[in-house]
Amino acid sequence: MKQINQPFKRKVYLYQTATSRFQQLYELSGSSGKILKKKVIGILGGMGPEATAELFYRIIRATPARKDQDHLGIIIDNNPKIPDRTAAIIGKGPSPLPEMVETAKNLERAGADFIIMPCVTAHHYYEELKKSVKIPILDMIELTAQKIEKDFPSVNNAGLIATMGTIKNKTYDQALGRIGVRVIIPPESMEEDVMKAVYNYIKAGSLTEGKHIIVNVANQLIAMGAEAIICGCTEVSMVLKSGDLSIPVIDSLQILAETAVATALGTVYGGIIVRG
Repeated sequence: MKQINQPFKRKVYLYQTATSRFQQLYELSGSSGKILKKKVIGILGGMGPEATAELFYRIIRATPARKDQDHLGIIIDNNPKIPDRTAAIIGKGPSPLPEMVETAKNLERAGADFIIMPCVTAHHYYEELKKSVKIPILDMIELTAQKIEKDFPSVNNAGLIATMGTIKNKTYDQALGRIGVRVIIPPESMEEDVMKAVYNYIKAGSLTEGKHIIVNVANQLIAMGAEAIICGCTEVSMVLKSGDLSIPVIDSLQILAETAVATALGTVYGGIIVRG
């Protein structure tokens, strides 16, 4: 029997899922077939540009659409002038907050109803950033914790692959600690490998080389007792997929994309509560 390759199976699954969601929305909308006014998504981008494009693509794939007009309004401000977040956190670079604030305000002025950020490390500045605008900003870290609590209740130890900024700031620790999940991080030498994979390879477009390093780090975390691996950096999400490992891969970028779609459509995503 001919085997179906994994990418094709995933595309079929995404299509079937989107079609099912669209049918549910159509039935809820009544005989007119009209869905209530959709909210406009604002993407605070440039951190980095390829991760921004990846999030945009995932939102498109997660949207229950049959034609162009069914898709969502999305405003992207791709600002590559935002200083490096990790460098700032470890005291080796300027704060990215002023540029992030200006970019968020641009999105608000342009008509976005809420904002999402395709950068985990940037969530170090989440509390200050959300005070700068009147529209909600979705918290990718909190959404990830809620997803684990709901869909992976047996996970007590989660391996985290992230930048040094995220590791140093313990960005995930507080959110996961509230649900009783311990965060396992790579040894210092392997954390340097993660930074090399992210900055030297993935951000530069060399995804295959970057993936090889990330998978090796993930397997080390499994050996250290991890029962699931969190893609704690959007560049990691670009190369590490479900099926690459012997344990679940929890993709924060995918969770953000699907929650953004649900928020824009006014639906509930997998029981997750969206907090602005």
